[in-house]
Formats: sequence, C-alpha cells, structure tokens
Amino acid sequence: VCVCVRASISLHPAITSAKYEGDSGWDAWGTWSDCSRTCGGGASYSLRRCLNGGNCEGKNIRYRTCSNMDCPVESGDFRAQQCSAHNDIRYQGMVYEWVPVPYEPSAACALWCQARGRSLTVELAPKVLDGTRCRADALDMCISGVCQEVGCDRQLGSGAREDNCGVCAGDGSTCRLVRGQALPHVSPEERRYTTSSAMPEKIHSSLSKLTLLLPCINIFTHRGCEHTLC
Repeated sequence: VCVCVRASISLHPAITSAKYEGDSGWDAWGTWSDCSRTCGGGASYSLRRCLNGGNCEGKNIRYRTCSNMDCPVESGDFRAQQCSAHNDIRYQGMVYEWVPVPYEPSAACALWCQARGRSLTVELAPKVLDGTRCRADALDMCISGVCQEVGCDRQLGSGAREDNCGVCAGDGSTCRLVRGQALPHVSPEERRYTTSSAMPEKIHSSLSKLTLLLPCINIFTHRGCEHTLC
C-alpha cells in the first residue's frame, strides 16, 4: 500500500522525537520507514501528526540516511539502474537502451537518460529514487526530488568534511606537509654519484638536516642519490 505524504523535509535527522513531543499540537514521531536502498546509502523517513487542525509549527516528516555500506561493484550505478529499467518500455513507439546523461546541476534529481548511440535525451521520471547521488563525485543524495547535503560521516546535513589529512571532521593534526621533488627509481649506477665534495660545507650541513624530508639530488646531473651521500 502506498501513501502520498504532503510534507516538507527536515535536514536534521539526529534530532530525537523527545524534543518535538513537547511542541504544541504535535503527536509523537512514528517509527522509521524501511530504507530506500539496501546498500550504497539510502533514506528512511519518520512522520508525526498535527493534532490541532494543521496549524502546528515545524516539520511533519524527517529523514535520515541508512544502508550506508558500499554496494558490490557488479551492482553498477544506481542512477544507471533506473535508466535501464525503461529499456523494455516503448518511447514514441520505439524501444531504446537508456543510459544516464552527464551531471546537470539544474536537474540533479530528475531522471534524465539518453538513448545509447543516439542524441535523444529524455526525462523519464521527474524524480529519481530516494538515495540516488546528486552527482557521482559527492555523497549528496536526492530525497523527494531535492538534492540534500550529506557529510563525509554519511549523515544528512551534518556539514562534516574531510580535512587535509583525509580524516572526516578532522582538524588536520594527523599528518604533515612534506615538500620535495618526486623522483623516479634510482638505479645502482646513479647511486654512485655524490654531491658531498661539490657543495659548500654550510649548504651541505643544512641539507643534511632535511634528508628525511627532501630527496638527495646530484647538482651536476640532477639525478637522485642515496641520502647517505648528501
């Protein structure tokens, strides 16, 4: 049985029902619905009723993410699955093989697909299924046809971002910036070169303190050397 719910979206799924039960006119939050996906990140919703004739202040629906584990590689892209579901449905009397179109910001949550090998592009559905990524390179997902921000912690509206060290919601303290020049593999022949006698003592002394951070390079050939030779 399907129920059409007229609702607005809450972007704070972590808020508990206890906070709202004291709001004037609202009933308690209901149980969470089944997740819209079994993997790859989906959405679940919870409803509450307004008991004073529809004049309650606040939201009557809230969402949270669910099934955040990655899908098997062979399962493919979720948006592509939705396009291919129309392969057996005739469009203007013809049957096509449908693939997703490139990301379009103005229609991120509509199902736009292109007939493979043709220039025909069609909106096959006004809304993609809940949990569909707004774009392939971000965790943000579509819910009820609206692109919602998802943090690196995979929570709606959390604002969590990876720091420079790649740590979700980190402060950048778990890594350090290393400056230097990336070198190709150094052959045994190249290792015979040394810069010890070619550099002034003061410069040699300064560079020796940085051997853990900087590569050792022969100043004449510009090839790599062992750090013990610097």
